[in-house]
Parts: sequence; structure tokens; C-alpha cells
Amino acid sequence: MQDLWVFGYGSLMWRPGFEFEERRPALLKGYHRGFCVYSHVHRGTPERPGLVFGLDTGGECRGVAFRVEATRAAETRRYLEAREQVTSVYVEAMKQVKLVDDGSHVEALCYLVDPTHPQYAGELSFERQVALIAAGEGSSGRNPDYLESTVRHLEEAGIADKDLTRLWQAVEERLRQSA
Repeated sequence: MQDLWVFGYGSLMWRPGFEFEERRPALLKGYHRGFCVYSHVHRGTPERPGLVFGLDTGGECRGVAFRVEATRAAETRRYLEAREQVTSVYVEAMKQVKLVDDGSHVEALCYLVDPTHPQYAGELSFERQVALIAAGEGSSGRNPDYLESTVRHLEEAGIADKDLTRLWQAVEERLRQSA
């Protein structure tokens, strides 16, 4: 048995939901964080989908890596499967991530978006993203809260993402105008 590393790039960064021994800044190459998944459960419904992040091919993604003690690895995987695979829009894969603080590499469990899944949104226009996020709400809460939390936690981790900040500002403006 060996420890399990889990890569978080969205809500897993601030709400992992499992016990871990350490949390470290990490970099995954070959994939980027993008609002490319229509949410039918957590941040929307099939009738009124929201948008959530997926790891889509190309680029790189800064996030966090969690080390889970070997004795809790199977339990953690079961939890993550129940949480992340509600509609099977992600593919579980072990990928090499770089631990940013010391430059070492570990194999980490990642949830990559399945581009053949019906909930795969691909690259949507900025305005379409704003509209879906502003209106989305699901079992885990409001879609705007998900975006705001991600922006805030990235900033706290020292990760500047100007595109996400711009998107959050546009969603905030849309919500103010509709209030």
C-alpha cells in the first residue's frame, strides 16, 4: 500500500471532503482548467445547467496536490468517485504533477473531462459562460459562489488568473443588473 496523491483544481482546492496528510501547490502539464462542463447536479440542473471546471487538454494548470495516507486511500477514492462521477463526465487518471515548492514530481489522481460526454461544453463564448454561471444553481449551491470561491482560493494560493477574475467581475455585474 502506498499513499495517494490527489490533484485539485476547482472546489477540491477549498473543500476536499477527505482527510489528508499534506496539501502542496502543484502544477499539471498538458491540461488546463476551464469552464467546459455543463453542471446538471452540483451547480445546475438538466433544465437549467450551470458550468463547472474540467481539466481539458492543452496548456497547464496550477492547483494543489493532497497526500492521503495509504490506509485511507481506498476510502478516499470511493468518496471522490461518488462526488466527482455523479454523471460520469470525468475520466479518472493518474498523472504526473510537479510539487511547486520543491520541484519534485508525484503521480496524482486527476479528474479529466471526457470530451465525448454529452455534458462536455467545450469552449464557450465569454458571454455564454457569464449567462450560465449567473443563472446556475444545483445541489451544491449557486454557480456564482463556485466561481467566486475558486477565484478567491487561487488568489490566496498566489495564483493569478486574470481571465477568471474578469469572468467573476462580469458575473457580479450581471447579478447586480438582474437584482
